[in-house]
Amino acid sequence: MQTFDVAIVGAGAAGLFCAGVAAQQGLQVLVIDHYEKVAEKIRISGGGRSNFTNIDIDVRAPHKHFLGQNPQFCRSALSRYTPQDFVALVQSHQIAFHEKHKGQLFCDRSSEDLIQMLLRECDTGAQGGDVTRWQPCSLKGLRHTEGNDNGKPYTLETSQGEVSVGAVVVATGGLSIPKIGATDLGYRLAKQFGIRIVEPRPGLVPLTFDAEQWAPFAELSGLSLPVSIETGTAKATQSFDEDLLFTHRGLSGPGVLQISSYWQAGEDIRVNLAPTLSLEADLLEAKQRSKKRIANELGSWLPSRLADVWTQHHDAWQRPIMEASDKALAQLAYALSRWSLTPSGTEGYRKAEVTVGGVDTRDLSQQTMESRQPGLYFIGEVVDITGWLGGYNFQWAWASAHACAKALAAAKK
Repeated sequence: MQTFDVAIVGAGAAGLFCAGVAAQQGLQVLVIDHYEKVAEKIRISGGGRSNFTNIDIDVRAPHKHFLGQNPQFCRSALSRYTPQDFVALVQSHQIAFHEKHKGQLFCDRSSEDLIQMLLRECDTGAQGGDVTRWQPCSLKGLRHTEGNDNGKPYTLETSQGEVSVGAVVVATGGLSIPKIGATDLGYRLAKQFGIRIVEPRPGLVPLTFDAEQWAPFAELSGLSLPVSIETGTAKATQSFDEDLLFTHRGLSGPGVLQISSYWQAGEDIRVNLAPTLSLEADLLEAKQRSKKRIANELGSWLPSRLADVWTQHHDAWQRPIMEASDKALAQLAYALSRWSLTPSGTEGYRKAEVTVGGVDTRDLSQQTMESRQPGLYFIGEVVDITGWLGGYNFQWAWASAHACAKALAAAKK
């Protein structure tokens, strides 16, 4: 039976990065993944250019950009491996990148550059450390045996035979985007060893609406505009100023993806379709000078398709603006700036960029990512830590993987 210091289950962002760092600390690492390709989420992210981190992360206040039952859990790892640390690594590999928007960093050329960087890091083991990768290779079972003489208490039953290891790192990701290999393996492994799970749900995902409710807006599919969007009440209110995209079935775009991670079934979302305008004042001023229809006047500030559809909602809005009552114009401004609607659901894991929920952080060490089960670690998206859109989830992958790899090396000494 082959032996390794550590087996990492999952060859995604967190798994590969952890493998490289661990091998550079002198550990012999086995990486297995049932999927034939590595790091598919990196490959498809950011339109193929990978939004690999975000330099606006405030490591002292992770709750600003991360959610979970305890977002403060990620503070330790994020403060010890920062976006600047990962940027330095990217620069050391001569990968050109740029900041696109709100601290989001993207590769200039291709996300493939980042994947090759991670693979090169895996190839630069030190002090006898190295990385062996088996793909495709399925994990059929995991056993833990107390008092194992060889210091390798875990046995992995794989499609390529049994392996004995000292520690296991679960880096299987969440349930999002099953077409690139996502499964619930990580959650099943956690449950096998009595580790709690926070119920998973799709995050960073388009919202959908009842077909009848959405019928008046379906013709706006493809239309995008900047909005302010919020959900929740009182202290739980969360808002974003980002673009919104109308779809055939509902709403998407960065603003909607962001709010979806906070939205709870049955709650409403509130959208200001003209966040930079004083619409009521603008409409009343236009009434004094314009003979245009309300839709035409509204179209000077908002997309004309939206203005046309919106004014169909009320007879009082389908006339020249100079003939409209002040009350009707005030109602129009209010409706556009306080559009409240309740989604019927989401597009699900098929379209979700991340999974909210996962391995309960109460059962993990924030310093090492080791679980209550000695020698069993969980990193990346499989953990109940979810970042905002814009590179935050990749930084959590790098930081949690780095913390884990350092802990693995320290445990071996």
